[in-house]
Amino acid sequence: MRKIFVFMMVSLDGFFEGPDHELDWHNVDAEFNKFAAEQLNEADTLLFGWKTYELMAGYWPNGPAKLDSPVIAEKMNALPKIAFSRKKRKVEWQNTRLITGNIGGEITKLKNQPGKSIAIFGSSNLCVSLIQMGLIDEFRIMVNPVVLGKGHTLFNGINDKLNFKLLKTRIFNSGNVLLYYQPK
Repeated sequence: MRKIFVFMMVSLDGFFEGPDHELDWHNVDAEFNKFAAEQLNEADTLLFGWKTYELMAGYWPNGPAKLDSPVIAEKMNALPKIAFSRKKRKVEWQNTRLITGNIGGEITKLKNQPGKSIAIFGSSNLCVSLIQMGLIDEFRIMVNPVVLGKGHTLFNGINDKLNFKLLKTRIFNSGNVLLYYQPK
């Protein structure tokens, strides 16, 4: 069975984005880009909630992404992607398909197919839904050394206690700390 992992950057005070969806505080450098490329090599499918899909589709296929991060842009554009939405929408980013219903059933089918891991980048609403269905196998939370003061939290919408087992950690020269967790 394939594994689904979530990768999310958060601030020290637990926000994955600022109050107006800002991500300009992300601590990204050459070491991070090398890690990101390695992480993309682990996956053969990317999952996105609709808001994150729109942001990613507006960035990765374009010139600035290809200039700033050519290796990552190539991988992001080439990998198969699934965007989830409650309503029919048009998906234009190459190798993307839209799923509008029965998310749990569709994800379970994907997990049972042969292949590499399935990755979710961002997409907190999708993550919360999949957490509640017990479909996420690993969380990779990268803590950035910044306090935002306000914003949106990763686990917003979870009302029950969740326990995790720490699998490993990685410290980056930038001050970022990557925590790998598995749900208990």
